[in-house]
Amino acid sequence: MHLYIHIPFCKQACHYCDFHFSTSLKAKKEIITSICNEIRLQKDYLADKNLETVYFGGGTPSILNEEDLAMIFETISHHFNIKKDAEITLEANPDDLTKEKLQLFKKYQINRLSIGIQSFNENHLKSLNRVHNAHEAESCVKYSQDLGIENISIDLIYAIPAPDHLIWEDDLAKATSLGINHISAYSLTIEPQTVFGKWLKQGKIQAIDDEFAARQFEMLIDTLAAKGYEQYEISNFASESLYSRHNTSYWKQEEYLGVGPSAHSFNGSSRQYNISNNALYVKSIFRNEIPAEVEMLSIEDKVNEYLLTGLRTKWGVNLSKIDSISGKNFQEIQKETLSAFRESNFLQIHEGTIKLTSKGKLFADRIASDLFLV
Repeated sequence: MHLYIHIPFCKQACHYCDFHFSTSLKAKKEIITSICNEIRLQKDYLADKNLETVYFGGGTPSILNEEDLAMIFETISHHFNIKKDAEITLEANPDDLTKEKLQLFKKYQINRLSIGIQSFNENHLKSLNRVHNAHEAESCVKYSQDLGIENISIDLIYAIPAPDHLIWEDDLAKATSLGINHISAYSLTIEPQTVFGKWLKQGKIQAIDDEFAARQFEMLIDTLAAKGYEQYEISNFASESLYSRHNTSYWKQEEYLGVGPSAHSFNGSSRQYNISNNALYVKSIFRNEIPAEVEMLSIEDKVNEYLLTGLRTKWGVNLSKIDSISGKNFQEIQKETLSAFRESNFLQIHEGTIKLTSKGKLFADRIASDLFLV
């Protein structure tokens, strides 16, 4: 089983981000207390109390101090068993990763860092409104490694507007030179409620060029493959099979509990969505109520979610599993669509498993949606 904890605070808002967070830390103690109380209230959500992974996401979990971590881990340990070989991940911003903060994370058995570097280029960092600078982007990885934290992932963003691909080439070269074992790379997207979204509407910036983004995605795949990284999910690359165990659990449809404002949970038959409002979240938890919307999943929902997540991975989707969920012969129902995608070299079917080709990975979500059951 798996536990996700959403820490809804950031020092400042990145221009592209549409996750739930607040730049005011005034309510941090209340939120941490409420998260702990939610863990107590939700202790029976997962039938199995043995946690294989714990993931601190956000927001910016690296702002947590020792008091915060002590309270959270004490609460978790009281209601769940964190397995000895559990993967415990914390998302971090480079500017937070001081020697003292890294030692604190090690003290609480945090054994994996997911560092939001996004770019090693100073101008790109400024355009994204990141807090850290180019020097911190590189040095934070070395600090972490020096202190013995070896399981490190970094996030990069591609398709950031530029006259050519030289900055992206430099970012990939720098990333692969650091000796890290995991890289997550995402195309810049412009969401309506973000600063970039408002600027796009006002004509201050241009929309992302699809061909530019596609070329940088191809560069990403080729460069990392040449350096020994395996693309085990569309946006995720690992060396030595050091996959993100927590995120892989999502893609494989395993059950997980999410706590904190805006956190999601999944128990196999339903999904649960916590309210994305810090004040209302605290008030509900104070009343011993879970501020969540519950969505019961239909057979079609379960199949379609499996298609959407599974096709993004190296494991693909198993036809027998789809047939078991739906009670129907999926390959027969989608015969024409599957045939068209195979002829276009977008996917392959081998030993009862559908997998995307390199060409198909450029259109993963569209392919999945075309295969949905309705």
